[in-house]
Amino acid sequence: MPLIGPKEMFAAAYAGHYAVGAFNVNNMEIVQGIMQAASAEKSPVILQVSAGARKYAGQTYIMKLVEAALAEDPEVPVVVHLDHGPDFDMCAACIDGGFTSVMIDGSHLPYEENVALTQKVVDYAHARGVWVEAELGKLAGVEEHVSSAEHVYTDPAQAVDFVERTGCDSLAIAIGTSHGAYKFKGEARLDFDRLEEISRRLPEYPLVLHGASSVPQEFVEACNQYGGKVGGARGVPEDMLRRAASLGVCKINVDTDIRLALTASIRKHFVEHPEDFDPRAYLKPAREAVKNMVAHKIRNVMGSSGKA
Repeated sequence: MPLIGPKEMFAAAYAGHYAVGAFNVNNMEIVQGIMQAASAEKSPVILQVSAGARKYAGQTYIMKLVEAALAEDPEVPVVVHLDHGPDFDMCAACIDGGFTSVMIDGSHLPYEENVALTQKVVDYAHARGVWVEAELGKLAGVEEHVSSAEHVYTDPAQAVDFVERTGCDSLAIAIGTSHGAYKFKGEARLDFDRLEEISRRLPEYPLVLHGASSVPQEFVEACNQYGGKVGGARGVPEDMLRRAASLGVCKINVDTDIRLALTASIRKHFVEHPEDFDPRAYLKPAREAVKNMVAHKIRNVMGSSGKA
């Protein structure tokens, strides 16, 4: 199966009250782990490339890894998506480079500037058959070049105006999730009333949750047990994410949890096998850790197992 766009994928997710996982990729082992999990779970999947990953690995390398993944299991529906595209030029380069979906993130801009920038990307992308995700509201936390000291929750009425004026195909909203590993200091809460109101005003329209890693404490503890310093990290409880997936959220982003699983595995290997210096020795179990993490997310958070 060739790369596809999210249109049919999200329509099925919306109707079936589940979400599709958008997992950030940076290297071969992560791509392999994600794809092996999607294949085993018979789930659609979104391979998500941030501006930082694109700079680190190179767009050509990433797309060739994706090409190899598609050849390994042609039955898995795969979207390749630009995560947090910072400007028109990067979105255009990804569209021209074979991405089937891009995000333009103008959430840090004044409202009218966000509208204008999103419209510009939508015009370019739609002329080439590519899906566009935009963002309205701000998530607290830090993820690569994206950072905010505070939450700015998405206004439901403004969301309708934004979608109507820009023509964006999906919308990332702010209801209490945040970027990074340190999401909540007190009790974890998401504004489900706000989510339901946005869904009511935008019926059958696919919404997106960013900053939705759960930061499993077993991996935080493993990192710290084997020499790490990941103190006080807390994520979004998985039952909350599963509920969001039943309320119009068709795409849930996961990055931090993959990083934690990968790093915990590598740290553990180095402590237990200090004699190893062959990267294959520690990257093979790390790849398996990514696979297991993603398979867990597909089954228990997205609800997308068997939907391929």
